[in-house]
Amino acid sequence: MDFILDNEEVEQKFQQILKVIKLRKNGEVSDAMKQQGILYKLNWGLSILDLREIAKSYEPDHLLALKLWNKQWRETMILATLLDDVKELTEEQMDFWAKSFENSEIAEQASTNLWVKSKFAFVKALEWCRGKKHLVRFSGVHLMGRLAITEKLAIDEMFEPFFDELPTLAKDAKLYTPMYRAIIAMGTRSRFLHEQCVELAKTFQLSNSETAAKLGEDLFEEMTSDYFQDSIKS
Repeated sequence: MDFILDNEEVEQKFQQILKVIKLRKNGEVSDAMKQQGILYKLNWGLSILDLREIAKSYEPDHLLALKLWNKQWRETMILATLLDDVKELTEEQMDFWAKSFENSEIAEQASTNLWVKSKFAFVKALEWCRGKKHLVRFSGVHLMGRLAITEKLAIDEMFEPFFDELPTLAKDAKLYTPMYRAIIAMGTRSRFLHEQCVELAKTFQLSNSETAAKLGEDLFEEMTSDYFQDSIKS
């Protein structure tokens, strides 16, 4: 990653944000997240709504986002995804952050708040689906789903390369939920992608993996239902 010199104005914003986080801390929420297995080096227990409210007080700032990420608190990392300037986002930074994820919450927040806006989003989503680390693959699948929901102008062919990767990923029980949601999202985009997703579900059902077979059954039932047919964009 490129080395960026600090400046006094950004440091003041950074310190101000740290103070606000501490003032809004919620130990009960932090403890509950630990019990659910959502672990961070430090978690002050702020809600996502609180963090979005804090972010609204600042303009996008790449250097501020890098400083917040490097602090490695739960709240500062999520704020980094909310405050980074997508125009300055690089593939190197995306890879560096994705490989450092420690839980699915931060992976989802990065995907939803930042990755999906990047010009590298489709490329990184496909690369990460082939990743070795679970949370990297999770990031790829989640980002694929977010792209299916938000990129209204993307042509169907931009999603086709994912279909080669999904049968292998379908065997991973930890990816069941993001896989289900992402494929459902793709299946609503067009009649063509709906047909592709239904065929994919049939492929899953033939897998020797119980997880993949169950995912295929659930997807097939959902996507062939009457109400789902009505939701497909023409």
